[in-house]
Amino acid sequence: MIALPTYQRIVRASAWYDLVVTIGFATPWTFAAVHTLLLWTIQTLQLPGSFPAFDPVHMLMANLLGSVVTVWAVLRIRDPRLRYGRYDAVARFLFATWQVYAVTQGASLIILGFTAMELLFGVLESLPVRSATAGAPMRSNSATNLSASPQP
Repeated sequence: MIALPTYQRIVRASAWYDLVVTIGFATPWTFAAVHTLLLWTIQTLQLPGSFPAFDPVHMLMANLLGSVVTVWAVLRIRDPRLRYGRYDAVARFLFATWQVYAVTQGASLIILGFTAMELLFGVLESLPVRSATAGAPMRSNSATNLSASPQP
């Protein structure tokens, strides 16, 4: 069981990771550079699996993902609530599931590097949190644990 301030640092760290990794997906121009870098890495390491060029619909999906995750990351950096961490853990387990599925369908193994981080942060954000005042476990729907900072 971890203390709320420690948990909030985990939520914030996972958000910074998301921001750094996904902001490049947010625009067609930056994603082209990210795709080139990933393709170079795959070829250099001779990783199995496919990593094709993206057509406009693939690009749109990558940009939507990058945009939403970037906004979600900024929210968690600014306000690392327990509730947000719990939702983020669920999203990470879903992302990991679909990433493993993609690899089983022939996608490049480079995806598993991202999967490892999804699982790591998903587990950390699922840890039980101890109440700062009573030492009792905190529930994510408790009004007293939503944020350590005052709400506007």
